[in-house]
Amino acid sequence: MAYLQINGLNIWSERRGDGAPLLFISGTGGDLRRKPGVMDGPLPKHFDTVAYDQRGLGQTDKPDGPYSMADYADDAAAVLDELDWARAHVVGVSFGGMVAQNLAVRHPGRIERLVLCCTSPGGEGGSSWPLHTLAGLAPEARARHMIPISDRRRDGAWAAAHPEQYEMLVRMAADDPWAEEPRRQLGAALQLQARAGHDVWDRLPEIDVPTLICAGRHDDLAAPASQEAMASRIRGSRLRWYEGGHMFLLEDRAAFSDIVAFLGESG
Repeated sequence: MAYLQINGLNIWSERRGDGAPLLFISGTGGDLRRKPGVMDGPLPKHFDTVAYDQRGLGQTDKPDGPYSMADYADDAAAVLDELDWARAHVVGVSFGGMVAQNLAVRHPGRIERLVLCCTSPGGEGGSSWPLHTLAGLAPEARARHMIPISDRRRDGAWAAAHPEQYEMLVRMAADDPWAEEPRRQLGAALQLQARAGHDVWDRLPEIDVPTLICAGRHDDLAAPASQEAMASRIRGSRLRWYEGGHMFLLEDRAAFSDIVAFLGESG
């Protein structure tokens, strides 16, 4: 665990495992203090894995904005520079997948193999659900709004039939032990503003590395049509579907197995 000094920021990072270098880019509100996290999963068992709190989030600095998707992509490239990694596998989840797409087109040659999970290209290819429009809601109200969007199976009828499980999901989604930290709310809002401007649709054909697109069958946050669109636009990419919603990585064990196998391929 260490701070990386890049682009004028103190960026909190964690590193674990051995093998080929792998940069993991987290989603909206990502915070490495939340456990279990990526470092507790399969990736560090197979790769030299580095994850980091993105600008405005977690234990990383939260400078005044605005932030842009270019800023997030350049931060990722600077993390690679600081690690002295000329190239690395990159796994981007949700918002992290948006960052990874921007990294691929802004910094060609830095990615060995690319995995995009539950994300979207923006523009004509479709955007992920506009989370910035919920900024004024209290955490619990926001959680109740997002649960059936994150997984269309968790609709009103399901909630009525499974009240205890539904309330547990609400508590988990609304909980933020670090909500009162200085500038935390500002950083989160600035990230959502940058996310709202994500659009790499026209540049996706520039991505020329082996790419695996992973998606949940029941995810309406990163809509199925956007997954098909990305796959049609990134030459030679593979699209695989998993049982689950936006959190399919935790719901379908085949997902991480497929990711590890894909990243382990040669050529």
